Amino acid sequence: MPLQKLQFRPGLNREGTIYSNEGGWYDADKIRFRSGLPEKIGGWTQVASGQYNGVCRSIWVWSDTGVGGSNLFTGVGTNTKYYIYNGGAYYDITPIYQTDTLTNPFTTSYPTNPYTVTVTDATYNPSIGDFVTFSGASAVGGITISGDYQVQSVPSSTTYTITSATAATSSATGGGTVTAAYEYPSGLSYYNSGNGWGAGPWGVGTWGTPYTGTGIGQQLRLWTNDNFGSDLVYAPRGGPIFYWQDSNGVSTRGQYLSSLANATTAITDASTFSSGVASITVTSTNAPYIYPFMVITGTGIPAGTQVAASYITGATTVPITKTTTLASSGNYNFSYSGGYIPTSTYQVISSEVQEFVIVFGANAYTPGAPTATLNGELVSNSPFNSMLVRWSDQANQYQWVPQLTNQSGEYTLANGSFIMGARSTRQEILVWTDSAIYSMQYIGAPYVWGFQLLMDNTSIMSPNAMITVNNVTYWMGVDRFYMYNGTVQTLPCTLRQYLYGDINQNQSYQVFAGANEGFNEVWWFYVSNSSGGNQVDKYIVYNYLDNCWYYGTMARSAWFQSGGQFPIAADYNSRLLYHEVGNDDGSINPGSPSAITAYIQSSDFDIGDGQSFGFVWRLLPDVNFNTSTCNNPSVTMQVKPRQNSGTLYGTADNPTVVSGDNFSTVPAYTVNQFTGQVYTRARGRQMAFKIQSTGVGTAWQLGAPRVDIRPDGRR
Repeated sequence: MPLQKLQFRPGLNREGTIYSNEGGWYDADKIRFRSGLPEKIGGWTQVASGQYNGVCRSIWVWSDTGVGGSNLFTGVGTNTKYYIYNGGAYYDITPIYQTDTLTNPFTTSYPTNPYTVTVTDATYNPSIGDFVTFSGASAVGGITISGDYQVQSVPSSTTYTITSATAATSSATGGGTVTAAYEYPSGLSYYNSGNGWGAGPWGVGTWGTPYTGTGIGQQLRLWTNDNFGSDLVYAPRGGPIFYWQDSNGVSTRGQYLSSLANATTAITDASTFSSGVASITVTSTNAPYIYPFMVITGTGIPAGTQVAASYITGATTVPITKTTTLASSGNYNFSYSGGYIPTSTYQVISSEVQEFVIVFGANAYTPGAPTATLNGELVSNSPFNSMLVRWSDQANQYQWVPQLTNQSGEYTLANGSFIMGARSTRQEILVWTDSAIYSMQYIGAPYVWGFQLLMDNTSIMSPNAMITVNNVTYWMGVDRFYMYNGTVQTLPCTLRQYLYGDINQNQSYQVFAGANEGFNEVWWFYVSNSSGGNQVDKYIVYNYLDNCWYYGTMARSAWFQSGGQFPIAADYNSRLLYHEVGNDDGSINPGSPSAITAYIQSSDFDIGDGQSFGFVWRLLPDVNFNTSTCNNPSVTMQVKPRQNSGTLYGTADNPTVVSGDNFSTVPAYTVNQFTGQVYTRARGRQMAFKIQSTGVGTAWQLGAPRVDIRPDGRR
């Protein structure tokens, strides 16, 4: 018989049996398809040798607005901290939740290992895993407690323990006057849903209860983040909004947006005022100020911030309105105090073109509602609305009070029980609830933002299960995939049955999507039923150019790609990794990376309809190693026979073939760049083909190998 070419359809198909998918691929790991042909995926290496604390759940990359955008920042949100990565270092910008002044708070234990120190604070009681920074302490028990420490235990409502880096020389109590700065409380590193009606998922808290500032330990730090110009807005799911200012330096802690807004900054200046019909123009030696905004500078407010204006006369603060009459000249103090900034949110993003800060799920603006104190500032304590969308005034992230003179506002979605998440696209913002998807578009005053229901009775797996690539948005639902390119459509998946039988539904909130645009791919990572724990361990990929699916194993907790950059992922060793770099795994030791095992196996094929056994005696490879970095790259190839679909591979040696080969196992034939053919002895009614690589530096792409196969009986 003539040679039989082994050509298979691109992508994996697990919707039927391994025999019914004849002519396709069935199983693989760490491969992709390019122009319909399978190849090994690229390797990965460390972004930096340093490590962060906790499990990363969010990555955001942006550049500042300086000349040439010279500063590239990476925001890293973990379950314990938030960092800015810049210039090879991780800078801890986790907000300070509360600062206490303590007197002789430390009690050392001697001898102990680990070196336990008990801290007494009657004002604030952190949770296990929280962080606290001490400063100003004097020596106690032969050691000085200074710097950042993690809470190890909480034996009482007024005490907690930390671990010292050095052993105490005696048991003692002291430390003098100490400043204890408590960071925003840590959260769980995995999904932990409550039981019963009203139990919020992953530590969000009781249904409908807003952030109160106390008792919030063990919240999930499912961070959301977006850049507001050169700066950064970010928030954990269920918590308040934080703001980090590029102008203040990479080591500056993030601050509560509410705290910044309520900071009073005064400008005293000899000014000339003129009253007009539509505005009041303030002309001073510093700059012109035009109602309803003024530009102010000072501690706590970024330079150049536009804010609503008021002036202070004596002990009274008078808002500037269109009818305000001022003296023609004089000295005035101007101040601004924002109000009703959301203190509990599901997600925060910014609208880059229109310059709004937008939150999804929030406590509403309710004039006269009860107030609460957050970080020393008076803020709104109105009920939390899980279907509410709120936005700040345009170009003013501090103003959230809807007025005729600004564009801040809010809107309650109707379809669903809670907002799952949102993503900005080129012309709109897409908003998912647990049962619908909306389009949010800027329409200008007075309504500012318009909302359109795109589809009801839909679903989404998690807050990070969506991704937009080439202006098409893809997401994973609870039982199928979807895409949106102007209309919502179900995305057919040849691995749907396999995936939804493999995914750990109890860890569904850990699902996240990422793009790999250089290879026309959308990736979803998930926790499998076989993971044996709560860590993400597998992925599924949709190749939108070749319109095919494939999957593999990989432990990652977050992923980000923007433009032509390498994809950045986070592993469970607290490192960021560049993907598609080299051919190997450089996550632990970039100087001596380890090999990546990659393989793909076909579905079964036969002669005709399998009426006769086939005997394969020769294999002609077709594979290239173009981007390999080792001296002699190679792969192994197997032709795996079996008697019928229900039998194991390699057991088709019946009747006995007189050969030195042992057919209880399937031989693997080594193929390198100059291998012209290999001789095999494989006999079966149906067979599968497999290619695999296990060597360091190896890269490969499979072409169209051929086999010499002939009929060999009908048993």
